[in-house]
Amino acid sequence: MAKPRISIVIPVYNEQGILHAAIVDLRERLKPFGWSYEVILAENGSRDHTVEIGEELSRKYNDPADGQVRIMSLGEPNYGKAMKQGILLARGELVICEEIDLCDVDFHHRAVDILETGEADLVIGSKLVDGSEDDRPMVRHVASQAYSGMLKVLLGFRGTDTHGLKAFRRVALLDTVRACLVDKDVFASEFVIRADRGGVKIREIPVRVIEKRPPSINLFKRVPNVLKNVAKLTYAIRIRG
Repeated sequence: MAKPRISIVIPVYNEQGILHAAIVDLRERLKPFGWSYEVILAENGSRDHTVEIGEELSRKYNDPADGQVRIMSLGEPNYGKAMKQGILLARGELVICEEIDLCDVDFHHRAVDILETGEADLVIGSKLVDGSEDDRPMVRHVASQAYSGMLKVLLGFRGTDTHGLKAFRRVALLDTVRACLVDKDVFASEFVIRADRGGVKIREIPVRVIEKRPPSINLFKRVPNVLKNVAKLTYAIRIRG
């Protein structure tokens, strides 16, 4: 089976309301690029019909030469673990980590152009860097700023956003992915920080973020778990190395 050049990994959890339309729309908007690509739906513990819809999409779009859709099911609600497993299953030379409620094709195009020039091996779409537009509620924007500030203090993070969209050269970052020890909400942070500490060429580019639907988990309910996982992350990087 021919390998796609680009793998787009999208974690999904209880997304029956938007999954089908989002994937159909994504495929339509990618057509002008003429890319050989696959979409990997990294399902994690959904309690609705997300799995069934993902399997239907996989059957409908099964041509590796024309935007093949694949689904893996983790069986537990764990965003970071699903993202990691999706990346490890990716077959493309380039990997794009997306969100089902974003599917920012403009970021895809700009990031792939940067990777192809060799200017960077990891491109991050930051909602906090100069030139970005964060159209989410102010409380979510402030929370993102506070989280990045905490990573700067605890771990010497030198960028602006670890949870932005990402695109990277798979061969350059695969060992970094495998080295990550913490999952759930902070896998993305560990991935970016380990890449930075490992000397990977990183470039942040501004993006516009629009909240297309309310978050699946209340922001304030997430805080205790995020703090606990940041403590795990600090231990994993500072102590275990």
